[in-house]
Amino acid sequence: MQTTLSSESDGRDPEFRSPLLPPEKLCIDEMLQKYCGEFGRWQLKHFVLTSLAWALEAFHTMVMIFADREPKWRCLDSAVGLGCDPAAKSVCRFEPGSWEWVGETASSTVYEWGLVCGDKFKVGLVQAVFFGGCMIGAGIFGHLSDSFLGRKGSLTVVCILNTIFGILTSLSPNYWSYFILRLLTGCSTGGVGLCAFVLATEPVGPAMRGAAGMSTFYFFSTGIALLSGIAYIFPTWRSLYIASSIPSLLFILTILPFISESPRWYLVRGRIKEAMKIMSTIATSNGNHLPQGVLLTLDEEPSTSSLSPSSSSSETSCHDKDSKPVTGTLVDVIRSPITRTRLVLAVVINFLCSVVYYGLSLNVVNLETNLHLNVILNAVAEMPAYMITAMLLDRLGRKPLTIGTLWFSALFCFIGSLIRNVGVWKGVRMVCGILGIFGMAGTYNLLFIYTAELFPTVVRNAALGCATQAAQMGAILAPVIVVLGGWWPFIVFALCGFVGGLFAFYLPETLNQPLYDTLTGMEAGQCENSSTTV
Repeated sequence: MQTTLSSESDGRDPEFRSPLLPPEKLCIDEMLQKYCGEFGRWQLKHFVLTSLAWALEAFHTMVMIFADREPKWRCLDSAVGLGCDPAAKSVCRFEPGSWEWVGETASSTVYEWGLVCGDKFKVGLVQAVFFGGCMIGAGIFGHLSDSFLGRKGSLTVVCILNTIFGILTSLSPNYWSYFILRLLTGCSTGGVGLCAFVLATEPVGPAMRGAAGMSTFYFFSTGIALLSGIAYIFPTWRSLYIASSIPSLLFILTILPFISESPRWYLVRGRIKEAMKIMSTIATSNGNHLPQGVLLTLDEEPSTSSLSPSSSSSETSCHDKDSKPVTGTLVDVIRSPITRTRLVLAVVINFLCSVVYYGLSLNVVNLETNLHLNVILNAVAEMPAYMITAMLLDRLGRKPLTIGTLWFSALFCFIGSLIRNVGVWKGVRMVCGILGIFGMAGTYNLLFIYTAELFPTVVRNAALGCATQAAQMGAILAPVIVVLGGWWPFIVFALCGFVGGLFAFYLPETLNQPLYDTLTGMEAGQCENSSTTV
């Protein structure tokens, strides 16, 4: 009598797998789609908890707006009419002793260390060196999170360093110690958003990964708005640095214990048991069931259909225990023709986007209202761009949306360059700048998702770190362009947006494409897609 192996033919649960059948080998995306759920209760909780780290990055990045602000000043009564003009915008042409700052000495670094006139460049220098530190940190922690530290381990380290450096910054005895500590804070801050983004989105299925990735930036904007409230409560710069650093410590103690390491990182490191344990937890938490005989595999390994019956036992024993880790570095990215081209394009586009985003943020006409209110309005203004981009992401695709948002911003920057900054045209020019920021804010967070999808798990954070480094270089350059004044900043920003859109034409579309684990798997997948197209 012939034995029937089909579970459906004998009335058993269709998820039941006979021990006579070879193991069902699935990559993570397939397992999420078939058994675990792409974005259930587990992913939602993990996503929200991990993405809270973006608010921490906002605290450490934007704190300079309040700590390094130039306070109000007034003429001394004895000096009014003797050279000191209360209506003047700058005190640089007045004699020392003819004017004074308003408020407490410790209200800002500018007040405490006299960073005005000939020393005003020091304020911009600290800002530039912070972003320089972010550039260094993105490269370091991008590599470490792909290698032995992992995504969660790297996020833990950067939060610890941010807490330490932030509190030490509040104790700075002079400008140069402040300068060094801001550099060190930048090095750790550069890894926060990078690690949090990858850790939050890797356990999400393909159908929801784009929308989830776009949503991470709401936490950054919310962090900026919250910082404004913290700065209102703690008006002195030293207390503000302490208050903005404590949340990093609270995150380590109360949030990180409930965050899981990425199953993709476990898989490429050869730690199959840990990866399977997390996938089983995802399935159970989402109200699903991961049947026995289903195993995780890298996308470079043979699929279930390619296994012969004679090989089933050997495959089972292979995956019952951990395997050799699969590693990769930027050198491997550069060696591969596919990823080398993608890396160059991603670096250039991220650089150009950052020049425009940070440049427009500095170049927009300031609202003559309370500083705290201005920061809140700027943070809230970016949120519609995130929402619209998220809505169109899976409809238009990554590539068309990247080109569209870059050229949308470039168009309004070009219009702004043609408008004179006089009379009523000042308002029109300001609107052009705001629309330029609106378009570039959408591009800025879209590039995180796009770049992450362009590279396999084994080198994803290293490649994303390299692109982030390029973005930090753009942030350093942006203030230099703004100093040019007149119509020059707008025309430079328009050119950057237009050229960025041209480069994006050469990137492949990643919508509905698998999130590859290894370079070998990506190359095989690209070859298969090419042969199918032909």
